[in-house]
Amino acid sequence: MPQISVDYSPSLAGSFDRHELGVAINRLTVETIAAAAEGCKTVFRPTDPEVVVAFGERVEAQVFVQFQIFPGRSPEVKAALTEGVLALLAERVKPAPGERLHLAVDVRDIDRDAYRNTAIEG
Repeated sequence: MPQISVDYSPSLAGSFDRHELGVAINRLTVETIAAAAEGCKTVFRPTDPEVVVAFGERVEAQVFVQFQIFPGRSPEVKAALTEGVLALLAERVKPAPGERLHLAVDVRDIDRDAYRNTAIEG
């Protein structure tokens, strides 16, 4: 734990290195919320090609990062994580010329009693 999902507009695919960004997010997570490094799992998912904001007057792109973490972190620690990830995204993800980029981060507590995971070696 934590489970980290990064949903991004396909137009951004060539503008950042997913592996490098995933490692950076995982490191920041370890430093900020004292998560175990081996527990950080970051998955990248391209979204539908079109992001419609307001009435669709301009070309838009989005990166939305969601964290599922065990409860117990203070609101201040969660805010530090969201601010840190927003800074990483702004530094590493660049929109195409004429495209507006929206960045968002959400941190949610997961039900510790209901969550289970395992790893299977191949």
